[in-house]
Amino acid sequence: MLDPPGSLDAGKVTCPPVGWDRDGLIATKAASFEIADDAKRQAFAKAIAACLASPDPELRDGVAYEALAHMLRAKQLSDETKRAVLVDLVARLNAPAGAGFEQPFAALALSEVARADRIEAFLSEDELIKLLVDAQHWFINVSDYRGFYEREGWRHGVAHGADLLMQLALNPRIDGEGLRLIVSAVGAQVAPKGHAYVFGESERLARPVLFAAARGAMDEAKWAEWLMVLTRAPDGVKPFGSEWLAWRHDAAAFLQALYVNAKLGSDAADDVLLPGLEAALKAMP
Repeated sequence: MLDPPGSLDAGKVTCPPVGWDRDGLIATKAASFEIADDAKRQAFAKAIAACLASPDPELRDGVAYEALAHMLRAKQLSDETKRAVLVDLVARLNAPAGAGFEQPFAALALSEVARADRIEAFLSEDELIKLLVDAQHWFINVSDYRGFYEREGWRHGVAHGADLLMQLALNPRIDGEGLRLIVSAVGAQVAPKGHAYVFGESERLARPVLFAAARGAMDEAKWAEWLMVLTRAPDGVKPFGSEWLAWRHDAAAFLQALYVNAKLGSDAADDVLLPGLEAALKAMP
């Protein structure tokens, strides 16, 4: 019997899950994760999350994440299963970092759970707020900035966390206070000390902010104030030193990603960002 949702005892919840082997999982992917027997499908969805921690990118990304995304988007999982997966994934966010795969892929899979609730609500208000708080708390504390490695595949914690925040920002049940919490969380990872993003993180970070702006998270003056803070190098960072150059690279990339999307995008609601963005880009050293 599988452990209760949220159990992370590696001796009991394994990848491949009990009753499966690698070839069987790959074959299931080739069959588009279509499992006709409903009980087996629900059990598979609960068990496959263990593979989000796998060092094998084909099992982690190609099977575990893709299977959960497919089943959630196809509305093939019961509310009970979705809740079980949610509890398991949140526990994985808080698991020891290990090789660094489990937490980012738990966040990415949680973005699909959050999307499912956005499309067809199944979480209570309290459950949704808890998900927001759990996501925000984990995201602001991300310190592993590894992205893609040829043999190991992706980790990409900041980008995956930003995807989760984006889905929450899109949820109409998240109010203005929740949206501002999301914006604050993004701000904490715009330019991490001493690290220059090279895997598209700035564009992914821009997305939840764009949607928060479109939903009226702040007025024009508040956005301008928030954006201007991003143009100031951290205290004690020597101009033109390596930390300063990394900060400038990340801050400029984020502001530029926001500006291009707000300026060229079709949603006029996020134009509230433009005056502040223009001022911030001009203020960048």
